[in-house]
Amino acid sequence: MRRTRTLAGIGIATVALFALTACNSSDTAGGGLDFEVATDVSLDGSPTFDAMVERGGPIIGVKEDQPNLGYLDATTGERSGFDIEIARWIAASLGFEEGDITYEPIASANREQALVNGDIDYYVGTYSITDSRKEQINFAGPYFVTGQGFLVSSDSEMTEVNDVSDFNGMTVCSATGSTPIQNIKDNYPEINTQEYDIYSQCVEDLLSGKVDAVTTDAAILIGYAAQNPDELKVLDGLFTEERYGVGVPKGDTVLQEHINTLFTEGGDTWQEIFDATLGQSGIQVDQPAVDPVE
Repeated sequence: MRRTRTLAGIGIATVALFALTACNSSDTAGGGLDFEVATDVSLDGSPTFDAMVERGGPIIGVKEDQPNLGYLDATTGERSGFDIEIARWIAASLGFEEGDITYEPIASANREQALVNGDIDYYVGTYSITDSRKEQINFAGPYFVTGQGFLVSSDSEMTEVNDVSDFNGMTVCSATGSTPIQNIKDNYPEINTQEYDIYSQCVEDLLSGKVDAVTTDAAILIGYAAQNPDELKVLDGLFTEERYGVGVPKGDTVLQEHINTLFTEGGDTWQEIFDATLGQSGIQVDQPAVDPVE
């Protein structure tokens, strides 16, 4: 079944046609949703879009170690997950085919610098919107809202934790430069921390008993728990709210507004993306409203 959507202009872009085929396709990234590419796209005043057009495609910063969010299958070379589909949806709305896209894995600590340096055109990868980051870049969205949680071993006594302070004296692992690890450092100094560039290394340490828990956004943890349902458990009682946005270069409000319009006027596309990815875990969430462009 094909649904055609026309995105209403807001004085910055013209998108002649954008559609979603709500079925699996083996010739897309990770066999995901098939997005029909928009035509006659114009984003006057967006240097980032101009660079994409001149290059012949976007360079998108992503994660590739987060199951159901941003994941690269080393055997097949296919990318899959909620963030990957969001990134592809945006690219299609800008007039680019799947084959035009270059995916660039960027560690959490290096995301702002990659955008500032012009190494990537936009970033989609569990990127929490914060005031400090907005000093260096712009965010479109949010396109997803979650909260910080903890992943522990299913046979651990920590499955009954009621408060974050119960981890005092223990070692909690997360990604260097991420909001969750900073939350622990700032608010729970008695918790020992271990940091890596990628979350999958934290999960390996948890499974081997080198750390007591992994902390990050619950959406990420659910993906890992789904891979090891008998060994890992996600704790309830989230203590922060994380709002995922699309990172774009500072000052490119034209691209920022284009993406916000896509999210706002995309009909049921967001829900179809969610259902095909994170929704497979059984969780249910609503699409959030985007923030106004500052």
